[in-house]
Amino acid sequence: MPESVPPQESVGGDPSGRPVGHGGARVDVVERDAWALGAGPAVVVALLALAGLGASIPLFIVADVTEQNWYGVLGLATLVLGVVLLTSVAVVSPGQTRVVQFFGRYIGTIRRTGLVLTVPLTFRKNVSVRVRNFETNELKVNDEDGNPINIAAIVVWQVADTAKATFAVEDYADFVRVQSESALRHVAMSHPYDHADNGENSLRGATDVVSAEIAAEVAARVVIAGLEVIEARISNLAYAPEIAQAMLQRQQAGAIIAARERIVEGAVSMVEGALSRLEDDGVVELDNDRRAAMVSNLLVVLCGESRATPVINTGSLYA
Repeated sequence: MPESVPPQESVGGDPSGRPVGHGGARVDVVERDAWALGAGPAVVVALLALAGLGASIPLFIVADVTEQNWYGVLGLATLVLGVVLLTSVAVVSPGQTRVVQFFGRYIGTIRRTGLVLTVPLTFRKNVSVRVRNFETNELKVNDEDGNPINIAAIVVWQVADTAKATFAVEDYADFVRVQSESALRHVAMSHPYDHADNGENSLRGATDVVSAEIAAEVAARVVIAGLEVIEARISNLAYAPEIAQAMLQRQQAGAIIAARERIVEGAVSMVEGALSRLEDDGVVELDNDRRAAMVSNLLVVLCGESRATPVINTGSLYA
């Protein structure tokens, strides 16, 4: 049975998850099984209901012809009994449940599929427990470094507790959508887009880790509505248009620097090898000045972007 949590008289946030503010209240209800029988009893009761409805018509005719009131009373009783019995029969499709209420009171949930027999005169709301997914709106947020980015995610979820989904929130589908965008915004603001420090995860470099954080935070936010998050994945991630060009230049500069470092490292290794081999093979004896000149020439040739132009020196190095 749904129960209201007592009002909280505090003003700040309550870590226990209870509502705050004057007169705040929350419906606290847990799913339980409703009384229901299988297809066999349901068929019998359905036939009895149809028989009662069919028998009421001749009784009304006899009462009208013979002017005997008790025939009319019997026909009315048969009609009412047939209608009551017919309201106890329901059909539940696979992937669907029926939340059963008896004059406003929650009495349970029917998860048995097919033709079922349950409590008559009850209101039964259909709640799907199939897996669903949606893509959040593309949000514009600032990452941990303050750079504006556009981000969106796909959330896969399903209803786990039909009672909470029905009574704890107004619209659980809209609830999970809004909470997903809120969680996505919070996680995106907690990480840099790129170039994370040691031990820190970036949005672009650790997509799986960030997606797991989004799923965990969405799940924590929607558990109050009896919902379960199966998976969350980032579907769109990019710098905002106003800084995209600047960030592209920054990435290109980083790539150029990395490439230059690799080229210089390789060139120095090649020069060392060349000088060592020339000296070991006795091809030429080099003093410090000649060694410095050769190192300079080799580095220019190896690190330069344009093709080297040879110069023939017919004199000496010191001429």
